Amino acid sequence: MSLRVLIADDHTIVREGLRSLLEKEPDLVVVAEAGSGSAALQLAREHHPDVVLMDISMPDMNGIDATRMIRAEQSDARILALSMETDRRFVVEVLKAGATGYLLKDCAFAELATAVRAVARDETYLPPKIIELVIKDYLQRVPDNAANDYGRLTTRERELLQLISVGKNTKEIAFALQVSVKTVENQRQNIMKKLDLYSIAELTKYAVREGLSSL
Repeated sequence: MSLRVLIADDHTIVREGLRSLLEKEPDLVVVAEAGSGSAALQLAREHHPDVVLMDISMPDMNGIDATRMIRAEQSDARILALSMETDRRFVVEVLKAGATGYLLKDCAFAELATAVRAVARDETYLPPKIIELVIKDYLQRVPDNAANDYGRLTTRERELLQLISVGKNTKEIAFALQVSVKTVENQRQNIMKKLDLYSIAELTKYAVREGLSSL
């Protein structure tokens, strides 16, 4: 039986390239492509893929939150994060969100195919470079206050922060989230208190640093 794969990446050329390569494998079939985190969530609901190839930095909803929500709804879905990011925070957060593996985009296709099959078997897949990074940081026990701050934000607060970071004003955010302007203002204040940041510029810089925005 073929493994059903959903590709989530905001770059069309990347999705097309991955589809072309994956579908040359006799045991892999691409059931859908998503250009954002929210699209990945919706398509996962429709197609129930065995494996989701998940980019981390995407518009609308980042890959970390999309991973968390897909896993909450479909415990049998396996997520393989596919990213250029080698920052420990990204690796840790997406694994905590429920990803079974983390692969760098500069890998060879043979490794990607191997990783897809591994996570489909519910085996954790991390390339040597990522394993070394995680172990080194663990042994050094480097404080990571930024990651802790990020973990205190709710999914809705992250979504709101992402909209702020791409230049949406309060009314536009309220419309997008289908809430009142007052609710947006209150949630923005809560985010600022949690992150100890008190301007839109600071919030935007934080969102970019944490991969919530690709600006």
